[in-house]
Amino acid sequence: MIIYGRNPVREALRGRRAASVADVWATAGAAREPWLEGSAVSTASAEEIERRCGSSAHQGICADVGAYPYASVEQLLSQDSPLIVALDQVQDPQNLGAICRTAECAGASGLVIPERRAAEVTPAACKASAGAVEHLPVARVRNMADFLAEAGRAGCWCYGASAEGAAGVRPPVAYDAPDYSGGVVLVLGSEGSGLRPRVAKACDELIALPLLGRIESLGVSAAAAALLYEILQSRRARG
Repeated sequence: MIIYGRNPVREALRGRRAASVADVWATAGAAREPWLEGSAVSTASAEEIERRCGSSAHQGICADVGAYPYASVEQLLSQDSPLIVALDQVQDPQNLGAICRTAECAGASGLVIPERRAAEVTPAACKASAGAVEHLPVARVRNMADFLAEAGRAGCWCYGASAEGAAGVRPPVAYDAPDYSGGVVLVLGSEGSGLRPRVAKACDELIALPLLGRIESLGVSAAAAALLYEILQSRRARG
């Protein structure tokens, strides 16, 4: 995998993939970044870097960092009172990256995505995350509803973000009603259709953000940011 952009490369050099960084290419200007000191960097033109990474948004640097090291579900659930973000078929790598960035900044334990019909950790997602994927464990699961059941058995409470609820599921409560203590899984649905019914039914409770304007919904990355910081505030207030 060839990632690009100053933040993604910098975080790769000091994150979980540091030992697997094979090559770094940078323009003469980017190669003078202090955080590259001690790293073997090959000077290249902006055009060559774009050819290597396939994007013009490279900011003068790219690196071959090897395959992304996905975490295991067991690793995430074994933590003490984990805060896990689960994405139900979020397909835009920009949204995946943005949510990873917020989750890492909010101190989440990790993130879970499905193996199919969902964005993966690609170079574009790495760029959108500003390198957060190098520090935030990301796990992949075959079935999201089954994962939520496993999380429940591990002592986590699963909250699904839903503006209107889903068929056969009780209506959502206000986002600030739960106390969010103990293990928490925050489940967010796809950009267009939200949570799938089976996933919504697998949640212990649905939560909703207030929508006071004329637009019918928030984007998934904005909703993730609002809910994660509400959870963080709630957990800190309760010690």
